[in-house]
Amino acid sequence: MRTAEIHRNTAETQIDVTVNLDGTGLYSVSTGIGFFDHMIEQLSRHSLIDMDVKTVGDLHVDQHHTTEDTAIAIGEAVAKALADKRGISRYGSVYSPMDETLSRVALDISGRPWLVCKLPFTVTKIGEWDTEMVEHFFHSFAQAAGITLHIELLYGSNNHHIVESAFKGLARALRQAVEIDPRKADAIPSTKGIL
Repeated sequence: MRTAEIHRNTAETQIDVTVNLDGTGLYSVSTGIGFFDHMIEQLSRHSLIDMDVKTVGDLHVDQHHTTEDTAIAIGEAVAKALADKRGISRYGSVYSPMDETLSRVALDISGRPWLVCKLPFTVTKIGEWDTEMVEHFFHSFAQAAGITLHIELLYGSNNHHIVESAFKGLARALRQAVEIDPRKADAIPSTKGIL
């Protein structure tokens, strides 16, 4: 089983994350930010990665530390569970429709973190989650997981749908990328021999 636990404790947040890359999308999520919880639940359910995420953060300050540190902990857990990445498909890409919205997500579990994120918003909050935290989540996750991640809104107008389309797209692309390729289950998917 490709599993990992991360315990991240700072003066700003206390976080416990467990993941199972070979799960069925079971989740238990509590960050103190309702819409953020909903997005992590979508990430788990549609990637089929079991996730248990418990975050206690300094929400009396703002949502930055809670969002960033949760993303880092999830990314670190995914990276740890992948270990040497032997046998993974490595790449994933999807078009993610949600009603009037269509997003494109492509990623490479490369060991070279990078984010290109093109998600325009017309509101500053969805529920109580600040929309500027959406890109920050993706950036922090990609950095911690060692993933090259591209997310782009092709079209759409409902801000809730835009965010959910992006998270579901990340989930489906991640599911493809972490799957074991039965044709090369014993090999590192790189000509360098390391990722």
